[in-house]
Amino acid sequence: MSTSVELDLEGMTCASCAARIEKKLNALPGVEASVNFATHSAHVQLPSEVSVGDCVAAVEKAGYAATQRRPDSEHEHHDDPTLLRRLIVSAVLAVPVVVLSMAMPHSMALMWAIAILATPVVVWGAWPFHRAAFNAARHATTTMDTLVSLGVLAAYGWSVVALFTDGHIYFEVAVTVTTFLLAGRYAEARAKRRAGEAVTGLLKLGAKEATVLRDGREIRIPISALAVGEEFLVRPGEKVATDAVVVSGDSAVDNSLITGESVPVDVGPGDRIIGAAVNQTGRLIARAQRVGADTELAQIAAAVESAQTGKAPVQRLADRVSAVFVPVVLVLSVLTAIGWLLLGSSWTAAFSAAVAVLIIACPCALGLATPTAILVGTGKGAQLGVLISGPEILERTRLVDTVVLDKTGTLTQGRIGVEVHTDAPDFARMVGTLESASEHPIGRAIADALPDRGTLTNFEAVPGHGVRGDVDGVAVVAGKPSWLREEGFAVVDDSPSVVAAWGGHVQGGVTVSDTIRPTSRAAVEGLHHLGLRTVLLTGDSALAARTVADSVGIQEVVSEVKPLDKLAQIQGLQQQGARVAMVGDGINDSAALAQADLGIAMGAGADVAIAASDITLVRSEPLAIVDAIRLSRATLHTIKQNLFWAFAYNSAAIPLAMAGLLTPMVAGAAMAFSSVFVVLNSLRLRRFRSVQA
Repeated sequence: MSTSVELDLEGMTCASCAARIEKKLNALPGVEASVNFATHSAHVQLPSEVSVGDCVAAVEKAGYAATQRRPDSEHEHHDDPTLLRRLIVSAVLAVPVVVLSMAMPHSMALMWAIAILATPVVVWGAWPFHRAAFNAARHATTTMDTLVSLGVLAAYGWSVVALFTDGHIYFEVAVTVTTFLLAGRYAEARAKRRAGEAVTGLLKLGAKEATVLRDGREIRIPISALAVGEEFLVRPGEKVATDAVVVSGDSAVDNSLITGESVPVDVGPGDRIIGAAVNQTGRLIARAQRVGADTELAQIAAAVESAQTGKAPVQRLADRVSAVFVPVVLVLSVLTAIGWLLLGSSWTAAFSAAVAVLIIACPCALGLATPTAILVGTGKGAQLGVLISGPEILERTRLVDTVVLDKTGTLTQGRIGVEVHTDAPDFARMVGTLESASEHPIGRAIADALPDRGTLTNFEAVPGHGVRGDVDGVAVVAGKPSWLREEGFAVVDDSPSVVAAWGGHVQGGVTVSDTIRPTSRAAVEGLHHLGLRTVLLTGDSALAARTVADSVGIQEVVSEVKPLDKLAQIQGLQQQGARVAMVGDGINDSAALAQADLGIAMGAGADVAIAASDITLVRSEPLAIVDAIRLSRATLHTIKQNLFWAFAYNSAAIPLAMAGLLTPMVAGAAMAFSSVFVVLNSLRLRRFRSVQA
């Protein structure tokens, strides 16, 4: 028999760290572990013969820290608190180092001043890279951190020696690489922290307290004290405490954040209500059916965390290339020293040539390649209302071939729209007057759309059915088609959602639906132009979904799906080989957003949906979906160009350094030119133009 435990992890700096921990845990007999780099946690299935202590020991043996999460605790990953301080201090010290170095200092006092300023950056600022490189070396692996650490230390070490031998100094290389990569590391840490906030944010959406009925009295208790079978009260405007069934009372309940239904649902005795839904009109007494981890909201939270764990983080491009490049550079450096010694050179000359290889390989342009493109690309995206989390998101965007769109709040505006169907000249006055007294959200929407008013008397609201009353002395009834049939009116099968009658006849009806955003059709056409397949996925009715799909040009429609069914639909598409982008805005979309290869959230939507996504559209503009994909592709293309140039420069310069043909002056100039090229190439992204223009 196996048990499931959650471990909180500390010390991971990149995707390879997560893979290393996962490998160590799975090496234990019978253990099945999945490490989530985004939330710095591990989900572990333990057989009876393996303890939690064994898992913690395995993680510590890999060079990281682990603690078991308590069942009643919320996971909060705390990033390295010194990371921002390291970035600020390094940036402040790097500026004078670079400025003074550009002045080509010949004064010994000036060179020592540069050395003093550079030392804290190299030792303290770059410590995260040195530590990660050491951990990788312990396990006979190399990453981008290895190259950074070696390059920074080589440049710094050679420069210190040069202070005493009147050689060329490279302090500016060491501090520039450190500062730019710290900036990239800090941006990644913020993105990971936001991903972890998705689950915590979901759990915070539920009610904090419940009003229970005990011995005829109303008592406020913490939600954690609510038991299955206990009756509780829900007043208008309050959140439903937990998944329950209505015992007494009638009301309209807003489930939009949970299920995505755009129109409030009428409930009465015997109907199920969902925890965290908002009661809008009437007073309800309900009996708790599921509490704690069994509720629908908690299951969505669990699905989000599981989806984030299952979505393997894409290893950074630089890491993938450096996995080959770093060992090659180290081997070449050693071979250079051996070669010079075999040719009869002194130990000093051999060591100088070997260090020159490491200095030339130092990733100055490489360190700029990704951060500068991300900086310019994300800055341009922010101008267009598109917020991109990090470089790994760009690679996922490039691979996407299918875009799944939520309906409510994404393609539509998420508010009730009214369309009148009638030949009766006084329909607007009669129905508008009658509905003006209604407290139901649909009634209020109809009254707002039909502002003509007469005199209303004898008003009566029939919960779950409709309203009746006398308008200017005429008896008028309006409500669901099924209710009007019961009242003796001849109502056709394809009637609108609300039907009104007086004088013994049906006089017309009102279709109540969500309002389509003006640019939704253009956005779908733009996605098709990019060669992407589109699918509409919604919890709304089949009729409402088909109407919207036809209006915006989407052929594939999946409707009436619950939040976890949305997750299953995304998984189904992925199993068919599709690379899926999910666009949504509600809590009901959060698990699907986390599961998708690329999650895109509308900025006006739920915070949880935004936290579970990879890209956020600030203005909730559908055309921004097209911009997000186009800009991501353009930024990734620029990063690849930068990386190619950086590695091509190193590859071409290393043989010259090995042969002793590259003087320090030429090497410094070439390195500077390489960095300038990378920056200028990244700045070309500022010319990106939006389809919204």
